[in-house]
Amino acid sequence: MQGETPPSEDTAAEFVPVEQAWSLAEPAQEESAVAAAEGAKEALSSKSETVGSVIDTLDAVALSFGTFRISLFDVLIVSAVIAGVLVFAWFVSKMARRIVRRMTRLDDTQQLLVEKIATIIVWAAAFFLGIDLLGIDLTALAVFSGAFGLAIGFGLQKTFGNLIAGIILLMDRSIKPGDVIAVTDMAGNESFGQIRKIGIRAVSVTTRDQREYLIPNENLMINQVENWSYSSKNVRMQVPVGVSYDADMKLAEELMLEAAKSYDRILKAPPPTVWMTEYGDSSVNFTIHCWITDPEDGVGNVRSAVLKKLWWLFKENGIEIPFPQRDLHIRSSDQFDRLIEIMGQRSEAPEVTKE
Repeated sequence: MQGETPPSEDTAAEFVPVEQAWSLAEPAQEESAVAAAEGAKEALSSKSETVGSVIDTLDAVALSFGTFRISLFDVLIVSAVIAGVLVFAWFVSKMARRIVRRMTRLDDTQQLLVEKIATIIVWAAAFFLGIDLLGIDLTALAVFSGAFGLAIGFGLQKTFGNLIAGIILLMDRSIKPGDVIAVTDMAGNESFGQIRKIGIRAVSVTTRDQREYLIPNENLMINQVENWSYSSKNVRMQVPVGVSYDADMKLAEELMLEAAKSYDRILKAPPPTVWMTEYGDSSVNFTIHCWITDPEDGVGNVRSAVLKKLWWLFKENGIEIPFPQRDLHIRSSDQFDRLIEIMGQRSEAPEVTKE
């Protein structure tokens, strides 16, 4: 047809054969989920044909999701790397703890703080080492890190809060292993216990009856805590005593001091003292104040020993420990007076005997 120009060479080059077009439209080759698995596969297959055939068999069992492919061989490689990294981190953290414990310049609290910081550093380094060995691109973890940060913000907020609280408690040394603190149970009963361990999440406190309380670190940092051994382990305890109104008060006080000084756990300085607290309903009440320096060994047993010694001293010196006494006053009335008169007449009437 006249007027039409033949296609130029540039225009002809733009046409692509049908077979080539179909080849371009084919999906990209599936990529392995773990780059380290490919390197291990090539290294092991080059050494032995038998090993290569086994690896090919394991690699043939796989799941594919689009261009994402994971095989049984990949799973084994990932498991081996994770196990190796965990063992390595455990060994290094254990060696770090041994090295820290040999540092005699640090006290127990400082050693525990250094151990925790070293453990966190070791496990963080082990995590990134595992990522590097597996050949995982960190940019691929952008979505995961965002989801992980969201999980920390909602679900793991308390866990990380307790971790940071435990480190802060060790840094300011307000709570440390060996301290004796007051503990309140679920029923509201208060007792005291000794701190055995400051963990990542909670503090372990053991009472005298071997009850172990796990108190979250955050609670000890936010709430009021009664620490008996924060700046000093000296604790003053009270022993209440009551004596009769007819007793020799001066002698009773001397016997109370003697009973307190006879127990070896009570300090000689500051010395025990005796205070008169009140005039009670049945007795004159005193309180023996004495000091001990080992509250972790118990307080009730000290009070019991003093009272037992004082019991025998009072017996030997005739000091009476009175029973409760009450004065009964009855208001007078006509009917009550007649009743008393009739009862009096009956008591005075002569008895009649039958022969």
